[in-house]
Amino acid sequence: MSITALALFSGGLDSILACRVVMAQGVKVVALRFITPFFEADVDDVAAYSAAVQEKYGIRVKVMDVSHDFINMLKAPQHGFGRHFNPCIDCKIFMLRQARSLMLEYQASFLITGEVLGQRPMSQRRDTLRVIERESGCEGILLRPLCAQLMLPTQAELQGLVEREQLLRISGRGRTEQQQLAAHFQIHDYPAPAGGCLLADVNLAARFRHFSPGIFAEAKGAALVDDFRLLLFGRHFEPAPGLWFVLGRDQKDNERIMALRQPDDWLLHMVDRPGPVGLLRRRAAAELTALQLDELEATLAGLLLRYAKKVEGRAAAGVVRIERDTGVQEARFDPLADEQVQELMV
Repeated sequence: MSITALALFSGGLDSILACRVVMAQGVKVVALRFITPFFEADVDDVAAYSAAVQEKYGIRVKVMDVSHDFINMLKAPQHGFGRHFNPCIDCKIFMLRQARSLMLEYQASFLITGEVLGQRPMSQRRDTLRVIERESGCEGILLRPLCAQLMLPTQAELQGLVEREQLLRISGRGRTEQQQLAAHFQIHDYPAPAGGCLLADVNLAARFRHFSPGIFAEAKGAALVDDFRLLLFGRHFEPAPGLWFVLGRDQKDNERIMALRQPDDWLLHMVDRPGPVGLLRRRAAAELTALQLDELEATLAGLLLRYAKKVEGRAAAGVVRIERDTGVQEARFDPLADEQVQELMV
């Protein structure tokens, strides 16, 4: 009888090895790669990514975008955040619930993760691993092949679907045993260990914390996801309470900003020399008086000019085009002083 397992798959070495250890026992494994704005950097082309994983590691991978539901979880994770903006325990519970909901579709008998006991201080302690199993509804059906012999036997082991003796007992933060196992499976091209989740990035986390209350209060659906995507690049400013201004750092950022523009966003760019694209987001701008709008336009244009191409080595005045839902205007503005820029930067 054919046996199928579903695996949480990050693309890192541990998840690769977890799949291969179980596949070596004749079990069919379908690897689930869940993506969100915070961990999708290597999945620009889903078909190409899936083909590459199959070719390199012999693993069948299914890519699924779970951004909307994940971001809703991020609003108030039950187990809180780690050092930065990373809800690691709730994230793992969320992913396992997603995988468990797919078991019937794939006729899967159990789930797999690449977790290693003691590898991560927040989410891979023994007590935390048990909390994750219980709250995800995966008690008994979740196999962790890399450290299985250090854990209680799962249903898959007790029912003889896999042999416990062929599973492993890896623990701690070292990588030697994983590297040896990779060599055994003739896996040589694999990602270096790194914190792939942007929610754990110290600089981005501060930005997430600052802007997320406004995002959750004002955005829904696709707009909610796009707001978080917008936080991942560029320079960010708060020109007035409730307003959010983003400047591209390079041409790639500029293209991303224009692609994420929503109908009521303002778009700013240089007319008379190269410079960044700027985008103003937040509906509070619609409530400003005419005088406040003039002041806001001068502030935004001044920020843009501060990062535009310099004239004789200095930030200089220039013509800025401002596109709003009420129309388009071009005017000459002065750049903001460095101290003003720093006051507004997030």
